[in-house]
This record gives sequence, C-alpha cells and structure tokens, in this order.
Amino acid sequence: MKPIKVYTDGSCNHAHRTGGWAVILFIENQKLVLKGKEPNTTHQRMELTAVLKMLEYVEHNHLMTWPIQVYTDSQYVVNLQKRRAKLVGKSFLTKRNLPVANVDLVTTFFNLIDRVTIEFIKVPAHQKVSSGENPNRNADKLARAEVREHLRPRR
Repeated sequence: MKPIKVYTDGSCNHAHRTGGWAVILFIENQKLVLKGKEPNTTHQRMELTAVLKMLEYVEHNHLMTWPIQVYTDSQYVVNLQKRRAKLVGKSFLTKRNLPVANVDLVTTFFNLIDRVTIEFIKVPAHQKVSSGENPNRNADKLARAEVREHLRPRR
C-alpha cells in the first residue's frame, strides 16, 4: 500500500485574526483538495487545523490503516510529536499554570495521530520549483485565498 501524500498549510491575517487552511491529498492516483476559513484565530491554529481536517477526512473515509506522509512548512506542527512527552507530563500547562496555546487542537492531534502511521516531513516554505508543480506552494496559495475571500467586502 503506497502512502497517502499530504501537503498542508495555514494562513492568518493577524490584523483581522482571520485564517485559512488548505490540504492537498494524493491517494493513489487521485488528488483531493480540502480548504476552509476560520474567524478569531492564529497562524499556528490554522497550520494545525489543516492537519486535523486531513486526519478527519482520512478517518471518515476509512483510510486510517494507510501510511500517511505529511509535508508541511510548519515547524510548530513538525515539532509537536517531539514535545508530546513534556506537554503531557505538565498536563498541558505552562510555567504560569495556564493552558498551553491551542490545547484543544493539540490534544485532538495527539488522539488522532495515535491511530495512524504518520510521518511529518518539514519542507521549505512556499518555494518555487522549476521542475513543475509544488503542492506545498499550492496549499499556501489556497490557504491565503481563503483568508482573502473571508475579508472581501460583501456586496
């Protein structure tokens, strides 16, 4: 079984706290795009939301037994697994005894990745590739388009 290849990205307009996320999945010979927008959010939430939306799609479509390779430019997402023991050991609390940022998404993330074989691969952000299509850059364009659409004045 070939792995599902996934490219994710998130974007956020900090002034308006509006974000967008995008996922491009390659499952065998099929390409799927998932995308959306969120109000009152942050860039890190959007990066993590993209991965969660992909995992929800995989679960809903009974693909949890497939290996998954996630290509992301988010250091935050890539390092979450490395930080897991420390986060869990401190009950997801900071030194000031406050919940860590995005605790709701982080705990969901850990619950979902426990049920799949998943590899996170850090890629350079938004790089042009001379040899054709760059799915990570395309995910970035889709996420930013979601933000722009949300901010566009209604007529």
